[in-house]
Amino acid sequence: MTDNPLLTKKAQRTAVILFLSWTGAFILLFVYTLNFNWYVSVADSLITNTLLAIACVVLNMVLRFYQPKDEIVLFVLVLTIALSVLIAFVCRLLLSHIFVQDHTYVNFLNFSLIFRFIVIFVFLAWCAFVNVLWYRLEEQSDTQERLFATQNLAKEAELNKLRHQLQPHFLFNSLNSVYALTIVNPKEAGTMIMKLASFLRGTLKRDDEVWVSVAEEMEYIQLYLDIEKVRFSHRLNLDIRINEDTLALCLPGTLLQPIVENAIKFGLYNTSAPILISIAVEIENNTLKISVQNPFEPEMKAVEGTGFGLSAIRRRLYLLFADHTLLQTASTADNIYITTLKIPQKI
Repeated sequence: MTDNPLLTKKAQRTAVILFLSWTGAFILLFVYTLNFNWYVSVADSLITNTLLAIACVVLNMVLRFYQPKDEIVLFVLVLTIALSVLIAFVCRLLLSHIFVQDHTYVNFLNFSLIFRFIVIFVFLAWCAFVNVLWYRLEEQSDTQERLFATQNLAKEAELNKLRHQLQPHFLFNSLNSVYALTIVNPKEAGTMIMKLASFLRGTLKRDDEVWVSVAEEMEYIQLYLDIEKVRFSHRLNLDIRINEDTLALCLPGTLLQPIVENAIKFGLYNTSAPILISIAVEIENNTLKISVQNPFEPEMKAVEGTGFGLSAIRRRLYLLFADHTLLQTASTADNIYITTLKIPQKI
């Protein structure tokens, strides 16, 4: 149900001013144009306009609680005609009874009945259509707000779903590695379990944070890389370059980890040789730019960009920024795969 416009103080003040002005105009019209005395003029104007005000309130209440979806114009016309006829005849009945001895005024009352009805009808019709417009606009505004809220909830739900789907993907790989290490190197397995616990604890603490600073995200990534270093030992080498000007900038939380995981996965795929993963964080035209580079086998080029991690990141970025171009991938002639992430900064 939409709000009643008559309940606002501004509308009430406007209604009082309109009532007094309209009543005063009728009094002056009767006194100076029709030459009636002040007593007759005040009585006629007050009775007529009081009934008119009551009819406006009735119209407001009826249209607030009931508006037909079809034939709204016909409904309003019938309602205003009925109220206009009622007011005109009640005015005639009351005023002719009060001034029964004033034959001149009673004759005028009978003669002006149709004109009085037309004036009342025009005013009530205007009032009715203003009310219809008000309630329709309020209803449309409420509908838009509910739609916007629903879309936001759906977007947040999808973002949370994507974020939560990424964690089991990493966790399964880490647990498999822990299992393998318990057989060949129990000490390293214990170290990896401790680092994994710290990583997951950090994940739970920041689970509801949409935006984090670069410093926080890189600390989170460092925990992840420590785990991967335990998994792959000397085979994994890292080159991390972070521009100090970017440390206070922001990006969506847990966005970078799937990119780094993707680089390690495909960099170490089908090779026993050491590899180098490079991460560069810089700022470019008020945009945070993060580049991750890894070597790859040429025959694996067909899989680029098809992993769940990258597709989930693209979806998250689109939900947050409505831009499909913020995550880009490319490969060089010397078999280096480059993933570039761009995050516009809030001004």
